[in-house]
Amino acid sequence: MREIALVVGTRPETIKMAPVIRELEGRGITFIFIHTGQHYDYNMSRQFIAELGLPEPDISFRLENHKPAAQIGEMMVKLERVLSNADAEMLLIQGDTNTMLAAALTGLKLGLKVGHIEAGLRSYDWRMPEEHNRRMVDHISDMLFAPTEKAQRNLEDEHVYGRIYVTGNTVIDAVAQHLPLAETRSEIMSKIKFEAEKYALVTVHRAENVDDP
Repeated sequence: MREIALVVGTRPETIKMAPVIRELEGRGITFIFIHTGQHYDYNMSRQFIAELGLPEPDISFRLENHKPAAQIGEMMVKLERVLSNADAEMLLIQGDTNTMLAAALTGLKLGLKVGHIEAGLRSYDWRMPEEHNRRMVDHISDMLFAPTEKAQRNLEDEHVYGRIYVTGNTVIDAVAQHLPLAETRSEIMSKIKFEAEKYALVTVHRAENVDDP
């Protein structure tokens, strides 16, 4: 029996879920690994699954819609089809993307327990789609894995019904696990001809940072 359905759809989710996947494997807990295809470019999705040595997703979607409401609806339809035929009892999700909202709503409708990793984060900026998503997901989750005590207080102040656990942030585990990999295999600094001691390299992809308003 596959006890857990683990859903990702974006680059950050894949990176932050990597330690969780390894822990499940180490404990011999069976799970179905689903990738929604929200980040569909290879460099934003499957590249990280391969480079981090994660198992290939059992199910991957190719989305036709990229407008938010239509995309969430399409993901819900496809997730319902997959989860209805799976043996999962629990849905495990991470973060605040459209994938997470679609997965949480689908799990709720199918009667699955929903566990939300990185619960309780708040920007209090209602212009951010992620703020909509994380608030709704937190209020329909059965288990909320808060990264900090501040996040725990946010959830308590909102009177969420699920059980709250302060676990720390899995991105810390991801950094610890992947730093040796980056040090031994990364060639990006030589490719772009930057001296490591003189520059810090970051990547950006949020619309607020890269689009021309």
